[in-house]
Amino acid sequence: MEQHRYERVLIETVRHRIEGTITLQRDGYRSRVSDVLNATERDFVALTDVIVEPLVGEAPTTRHELVIVARAQIVLAIPLSEQHASAPSAEAGEGPSHPPPLQSV
Repeated sequence: MEQHRYERVLIETVRHRIEGTITLQRDGYRSRVSDVLNATERDFVALTDVIVEPLVGEAPTTRHELVIVARAQIVLAIPLSEQHASAPSAEAGEGPSHPPPLQSV
């Protein structure tokens, strides 16, 4: 049985939007994206099958087999498989889902 699983993630730094595949443990310790991002013993996160889009300047979007991202530079990380699994389909004519408004106490 495979001991790893693969999940697509969207990572943003101050200068780049990076979409790639992260390798996670199948179960238990390090089986979530947040486990990998919070691992203080690691300074870098490896992504495969990567698309890098610059957020600053006029540089083109590029594709790479492997990108290593400094964990300290990550501003935002979104597990895409979870987002797509719970989001309604725009093609089905459903609008975006919004959380309920906050209620004052």
